[in-house]
Amino acid sequence: MTKIDPYLHAALLLKGAEKDITDANILAVLKAAGTDADAAKAKVLADAVKDVNWDDALKAPAMAVAAAPAAPVAAAVAAAPVEDDGKKEEEAAAGLAGLFG
Repeated sequence: MTKIDPYLHAALLLKGAEKDITDANILAVLKAAGTDADAAKAKVLADAVKDVNWDDALKAPAMAVAAAPAAPVAAAVAAAPVEDDGKKEEEAAAGLAGLFG
């Protein structure tokens, strides 16, 4: 499993709670979670996200994640063996379309 940065989580929590993302607030969140917090890391993150447009930043990953499940489906369809039982290409496409509603 990939380790997720707790400092970034603290910043997102503060954003969601409509609180200022400052090094002091990041440290408070991390300490409340029971982790050892590094003041220098908190300061670097607070400075780095000071001018971030959060609305745009949070929308972009959601679109990438939503598109991701389509790739394995497309690969599976492309790798599926072709059956030659006289069906027309349109009929085969209609059958695949039925899988997706």
